Amino acid sequence: MANIVVRYNLAQWLYHHEGTGLPLCRWKKIMKQASRNREESTEVQDALKSCLPSFTGVAVFSAVVNLLALTGSIYMLQVYDRVLSSRSIPTLIGLSLITLAAYSLSGGLDMLRGRMLARIGARFDELLSHRVFDLVATMPLKGAKQSESMQPIRDLDTIRGFLSSLGPTALFDMPFMPIFLIGCFMIHPGIGVLSVVGGVVIIFLTLYTDAKSKGPSFEVTKSGAERHAMAETSRRNAEAIRANGMLGFLAKRYDEVHVRHVNDGLLASESSAGISAFAKVFRMVIQSAVLGLGAYYVIQGQMSGGLMIAGSILMSRALAPIEIAVAHWKGFTASRQAYRRLQHIMTLVPAQGQRMPLPAPKAALSVEDVFVGAPGASLPIVQSASLRLQAGQGLGLIGPSASGKSTLARALVGVWPTLRGEIRLDGAALDQWEPDSLGRHVGYLPQDVELFEGTVAENIARFQPNAKPDDVIAAAQTAGAHELILNLPDGYDTRIGEGGASLSGGQRQRVALARALYGNPFLIVLDEPNASLDGAGDEALNQAILAVRKRGGVVVVITHRPAALGQVDQVAIMEEGRIKAVGPRDEVLQSVMKRNATPAPAPVRPQQAPAAQAANLREVG
Repeated sequence: MANIVVRYNLAQWLYHHEGTGLPLCRWKKIMKQASRNREESTEVQDALKSCLPSFTGVAVFSAVVNLLALTGSIYMLQVYDRVLSSRSIPTLIGLSLITLAAYSLSGGLDMLRGRMLARIGARFDELLSHRVFDLVATMPLKGAKQSESMQPIRDLDTIRGFLSSLGPTALFDMPFMPIFLIGCFMIHPGIGVLSVVGGVVIIFLTLYTDAKSKGPSFEVTKSGAERHAMAETSRRNAEAIRANGMLGFLAKRYDEVHVRHVNDGLLASESSAGISAFAKVFRMVIQSAVLGLGAYYVIQGQMSGGLMIAGSILMSRALAPIEIAVAHWKGFTASRQAYRRLQHIMTLVPAQGQRMPLPAPKAALSVEDVFVGAPGASLPIVQSASLRLQAGQGLGLIGPSASGKSTLARALVGVWPTLRGEIRLDGAALDQWEPDSLGRHVGYLPQDVELFEGTVAENIARFQPNAKPDDVIAAAQTAGAHELILNLPDGYDTRIGEGGASLSGGQRQRVALARALYGNPFLIVLDEPNASLDGAGDEALNQAILAVRKRGGVVVVITHRPAALGQVDQVAIMEEGRIKAVGPRDEVLQSVMKRNATPAPAPVRPQQAPAAQAANLREVG
């Protein structure tokens, strides 16, 4: 819902501000999409429906188990009324053997029922795990916080845990409660009335507990997610925290979050602890009350001793589903909240439908009057950007910091959607491609390089399971990283650790460049690709850019260092979110030199090469 509100506010801002007016048809389209998104997703419900045959089997087993639960009452009734009166040992042995067989069958079916529930939980997880991972990988691109992004995994675990527990058995046992209550009435109306009253009171206490604990349980989940996110962030940035002396300050912030989580837990526990204790005592009281009432009726001659014991057993069995529900009510409440959260977030981030496969792009990249904003932000960062690059061209994107260069880069590769305008490859808008299909035609080196736990070869091959070694080596050679990788302890099989912890900054950047070049994608977007490179790295980068252009690809290089512009033929200047100038590299760079020149500029010798001219520029931004 937050994403819908943000898009609505942004649409209104663009529509009313002069110079960035959003057409009314586009505004209506956004509102129509927001209205559609209000309809709850049925993916979680469909996953539960797919488990319906297994639930049916559990229901059948539950029916037999509940019928066999009458064994104890019938046995006690027969012992008191037949065996003790007739003093027949053979009758006692026969009844005992039949009872033992019934108990064995009941235990076996109960065990099978538990195993079936465990497999239902695993099946539910299997159906949604891929979709949940998609949510975790997509939600940060929609502006979600880290704690919110990881919540779908925790919600799926919560639902699976409840489905695999004994909690659901209470739902299958409850339909048989009337049978046991009728049995209590058949024994004596007083026993039946007392059993019904006890059940009603316990149900009321359970519902009251749920009402009081719902809010505190939600707060516990929320503060727990915040605490986990803060701890995970601190773990990932342990070096910076230690080196900058931030440990004590962050520890205080963590303590605040931790104390709030503990207090939320105490409040949640205290909100139901007293009621749960009363309910437990009441169940014991009601069970003893049935025995006492039965004894009174025996004394009055209204029932036999066997009926007294049988009535107590029947009443216990009638209330057993309620007792199981109370015991697992906390898990049921957490599972219900997780179900609603998961269903709601799947509504806000719907699954991508199947799209018509498109041919590999090979002609042009066009940016048509594009507006781009950060996920969750209310204002655009890039405004009215337009570009067109043909196959074999390279563009250097320069400009001061915070001018929108990296934002435009994210939009070019489809990471951030456009608010207005279109980015097209060979005439097809980026949203017409399947995300993974688009990714095969795009190579992206982000400003903050992220590598993954695994080998160097796996990272370069983007973790494709059947990657060809020749393709991996070719990408590394194009990036100038082949010799570097061979010097690692195990070469391409070197495990680099989480985030590439075992590599230096320059090594990580070269490996990430090879990953961007893997598979010869048509569009290559490099954001500050030489930030950690030395002179040899700069030369390797320029050779890689030239190789992409020679094979007919398109390269966009975002940089503050002119050394990365040696092999591009176009340059664009961004300022304040707009492209101020774009054209041939030498012309644009000379205009920058003139604009930034001192009152007595040094003349540029005619024989000076373009690369040397670029080297004489001061850093732009």
